[in-house]
Amino acid sequence: MPGREMLSHGGLHQSYNLLIIMAKKDPTDLTVEEKLKTLYQLQTILSAIDDKRALRGELPLEVQDLEDEIAGLSTRMEKIQGEIADFDAAMSQKKVEITQAESSVARYKVQLDDVKNNREYDTLSKEIEFQTLEIELCNKKIKEAAIKVTEKQKDLADTEALIADRNQALEEKRNELKEIMQETRDEEEKYKVKARDLEAKIEPRLLSSFKRIRKNARNGLGITVVQRDACGGCFNKIPPQRQLDIKMHKKILVCEYCGRIMIDPDLAGIKSVGTEEKPKRKRAIRRTTKKDDMETKKDDTETKEE
Repeated sequence: MPGREMLSHGGLHQSYNLLIIMAKKDPTDLTVEEKLKTLYQLQTILSAIDDKRALRGELPLEVQDLEDEIAGLSTRMEKIQGEIADFDAAMSQKKVEITQAESSVARYKVQLDDVKNNREYDTLSKEIEFQTLEIELCNKKIKEAAIKVTEKQKDLADTEALIADRNQALEEKRNELKEIMQETRDEEEKYKVKARDLEAKIEPRLLSSFKRIRKNARNGLGITVVQRDACGGCFNKIPPQRQLDIKMHKKILVCEYCGRIMIDPDLAGIKSVGTEEKPKRKRAIRRTTKKDDMETKKDDTETKEE
């Protein structure tokens, strides 16, 4: 039937397309040799980025420390200002209490003139004495608060001066860091683009392992070249059989001491160190004198006569 022929033709076309897709090589499906080469190229790029960042030195950390210190000093200044405001409010309250106590004393003194017995006189006298003591206590509190305010104002002035000094240092550090970053930003961005292109060629699992090794490594090396029969990262000796396995490029091998991925110098495209043959020393020829020749001939003659 025509319908079946069309369906069959469509199914064949679909199968053919599927075969083409399966035949295409996965861009991340590289050989071990290609993987190692790509990883080493990526390491070279990332090391270059690290070098660019190293030019900044401790400046980013110094800038961060200054910013944190200024934030702390600002908080301290706000706290001091709050304490001064509290002391001022307390002094104002004590002055109000003094005014009220003085009014009470004046009123009680007027009432003393109209007392009718000793009991009323004693009561008024005790109130006057109590209010007088309250005035003295308030004055004492005001003096103490005034001393505290003076101390806090001095602390506030010192803190403001310190903040101004730190702000000046921060501005200088920021300008210095900005200049360095402007010099290295363009090159660093180019390296980052190259790094992203290389990362796209590496399978995610291997890339994740490489980044983890690199993060834990002190010098930021995730893959190292075998030099002088040792790992280029931790410098521990590598057994001959393992060196042979590394040169065979059959599988990705890591250092059993530091965990870094290892690659042989030839594959990395660098000159091997420590494998050149040592030049042979020329044998020294002893020069003989005439006296030595005569003694030698004499010994030969005696030997023949015997």
